Amino acid sequence: MEDKSLMQKLQNLSDLGLAVLICLVAHEHCLIETTLSSLDDATHELELTLTEIFRLRYVTIECSKSTTPDEFANLILLTETNTTRSDTPTRNRHERFYNPATFQSCSRSSASKTQLTPASIFNVIIAKNLNHTSKRVQNQVLELVKTGRLLSRTSTHNVPKQFLFVTVLAAGEGPGLIKHLNDYIFISHFHRPLNRLEYKEEDLHEDSSSSSSVVKFSSSHQDSSKISSQPIVSLQEIEKLSELCKSVMVSMEVKQYQMDIISFLRIHRAVAGGITASATKLFDKLAKCLATLHDLTFVTPSLITLAAKKIYMHRIQIVKPENERSMQWGSDIEAVAALLKGVTVEDILEEVLGDSGAEAPF
Repeated sequence: MEDKSLMQKLQNLSDLGLAVLICLVAHEHCLIETTLSSLDDATHELELTLTEIFRLRYVTIECSKSTTPDEFANLILLTETNTTRSDTPTRNRHERFYNPATFQSCSRSSASKTQLTPASIFNVIIAKNLNHTSKRVQNQVLELVKTGRLLSRTSTHNVPKQFLFVTVLAAGEGPGLIKHLNDYIFISHFHRPLNRLEYKEEDLHEDSSSSSSVVKFSSSHQDSSKISSQPIVSLQEIEKLSELCKSVMVSMEVKQYQMDIISFLRIHRAVAGGITASATKLFDKLAKCLATLHDLTFVTPSLITLAAKKIYMHRIQIVKPENERSMQWGSDIEAVAALLKGVTVEDILEEVLGDSGAEAPF
């Protein structure tokens, strides 16, 4: 890659910034996991990343069991009525409000002064605790990300050119996403609480006039005229990276290593499913994307290993003792249960990617 300034920008991105960039480059969607106590902090950091790095319009939705498809659809539509703002310089660029009708908290990035197309969809949708919603809502999300369209009672709304759906969940808490939606998500990333953004948080201001605001910023307010409207990573740079991904080469040896990893995962005795054909396609796509972001024109074995972790971490399903394959040949269920006790997805990936798993080419 000839653009060294772009590579410098990529090296300065945080983990959330890289996750967002990878999905924008690949035109896919992601799952962000964190600890339960850090769920709000991770969401706020993600909002800050979208605002400061990419300058994308976003909406953050606090999902719950009571969320209905109609409510969800209304919240993700960016219309003239819900984006009309005061043009005073002191007006905040970030607003958090509360919907008393549905008892859901939700935050939206503010609109610019340019005229908006009525009933368009936000560039980025951040869905917190989506796993707690009904199957109807999750199926609605699946249709949205697969077709790029939202069907309402009166019309059809198309997603913008730059569109990203991010699910933010507390790891190990609550039910999982429905099978097909989980498999359609491109990558998963665990955001550790110690990972802090290095961008200036004073560019996002606390809306002290809103009693429902839970966003707290310790930095002082700045004159909005001093804030640059240009993204750090522009749409043109993202499109350039997308084009470069298409020309990345994969050698026969590296491809064989990738296929070996998939085979080892499928035959692992603790794996019940999740190693799908669609995941294999995304595996290949992510490996090429990572090569581009590392300023390479070819995929290396280490990038295959990294891609495998991001692709399969949220997909692998742990088998139940009664369904473990050796039970077909008379194994004792108590012995199988003891063997599988405490086995995690991380353990499976570590075993397959380690010395006892697929052999990486030199």
